[in-house]
Amino acid sequence: MADTTAIRKDVFIRYQGGVCVITDFQHVNPGKGSAFVKTKMKNVQTGKVLENTFKVGETVDVLSPDRSNMQYLYRDGSGYNFMDSSSFDQVTIDADVMGEKGIYLKEGQEAIVLSLDGKPLSVDIPKKLTFAVTEAEPAVKGDTASGNVRKEVILETGMKLQVPMFINQGDRVVVNTETGEYVERA
Repeated sequence: MADTTAIRKDVFIRYQGGVCVITDFQHVNPGKGSAFVKTKMKNVQTGKVLENTFKVGETVDVLSPDRSNMQYLYRDGSGYNFMDSSSFDQVTIDADVMGEKGIYLKEGQEAIVLSLDGKPLSVDIPKKLTFAVTEAEPAVKGDTASGNVRKEVILETGMKLQVPMFINQGDRVVVNTETGEYVERA
């Protein structure tokens, strides 16, 4: 058990009999009245998004999931398949649990799988990853006259991304996995 100061993004808590992950939070200290923490959380089992307000000082059941280094193998109809780097056990993670992070996975990529009581809860991937551009329209002379002009390219994972005009097919780009935006050319 912990108090509301332990509430942060990507923290797992037990709430209303289920396991939830905090997706957004805001500490509010109004001029009149007591402070509180507004949270938006997602129930890991059901996928339902919940909003709750915790009073400052209220106890929260913070969970400490097990962290395992795993290698991403492939995706099939049942989900994303990972292999434990030390024991070589394979785990399948549902697409619902992966969420938007699945578009950033490449075969052989290392990731940290968070699990509680043997059940996968989430996957942590690096904040920045490098991808090869597989499809890109060539830049046309004069397109850059208006300043920060961007074009859409397709990366090796099938993800579409807005990049500057100078990026060509075959280039490698760095992508911020939290925002899904182009960072730089690799």
